[in-house]
Amino acid sequence: MKRLIDIMLSTLLLLMLSIPMVVIGLAVRLTSTGPAIHWSKRIGRFNKVIAMPKFRTMYIDSPDIATHLMDDPKKYLTPIGSFLRKTSLDEVPQLWSVFLGDMSLVGPRPALFNQHDLVTLRTNNALHKLRPGLTGLAQIKGRDHLSIEDKVDYDLQYNRKKCTLFDIYILLITVKKIFKKSDISH
Repeated sequence: MKRLIDIMLSTLLLLMLSIPMVVIGLAVRLTSTGPAIHWSKRIGRFNKVIAMPKFRTMYIDSPDIATHLMDDPKKYLTPIGSFLRKTSLDEVPQLWSVFLGDMSLVGPRPALFNQHDLVTLRTNNALHKLRPGLTGLAQIKGRDHLSIEDKVDYDLQYNRKKCTLFDIYILLITVKKIFKKSDISH
């Protein structure tokens, strides 16, 4: 049921957002050198490395590490990068990953390929069996402000409670937080 909902909603959203995605892609290309889409190496289900698309918000010579590990992340942001991140518009291309089955609409956010501490903690708690999500319980509970241990704790809570109604609740709270621009650091 979850996979069917993912396919139907991602298809609908990709169709509805196709024109805004073209506009955003053009804006990225016109305001900085490089491709509009950044294919981020992430850890997917069963710790398989996946290529997760995002609108590029950083210059192409930026280090490939988690933003919170950078000395001064703002110096790497493109002219529209901060706006795309604060509005979560940089995440829209991930609907393609949901459609393909690499991701789900709701689940633990996929770790960067080099976030070994997060990957290890999730694996030790059997969370690597879950399909990563566009959003998740950790995102609505604190997003950028949570420690790795807290993120995994929320992932565990999600795994215990997961059902269609809980996913709908998380999606609705995600939309509310996007419009309020809350819990976003960069």
